[in-house]
Amino acid sequence: MKKGARAEELACDYLRAQGLLIVARNWRWPGGEVDIVARDGDTLVFVEVKYRESSSHGRPAEAVGPEKRSRLLRSARAFLGPKLHTLPVRFDVVEVTPQGVNHIRGAFDEPCWPR
Repeated sequence: MKKGARAEELACDYLRAQGLLIVARNWRWPGGEVDIVARDGDTLVFVEVKYRESSSHGRPAEAVGPEKRSRLLRSARAFLGPKLHTLPVRFDVVEVTPQGVNHIRGAFDEPCWPR
């Protein structure tokens, strides 16, 4: 199993242990991809998983910059389709390192996201 796939598996295991229900994994459309879509109660959570073997290039979540956030936002809109305005949504990052898993709830907030 590749490291990225193993990191996503660890992230799913962690999220399930925290009570989230995994709805989709590696959901793709022509404009991008979402690593994990989960439900946390009534909230739909779009999760970006980042793996790093060391901290020499910073924390894994630091790799989720403006461009990646924008792609994730577009992918979330595509995933939701006509349900765009009906569900609360959150964007999380799960960092996976040799030291373990770190779940950052609400890792970023998009001011343009419809509430």
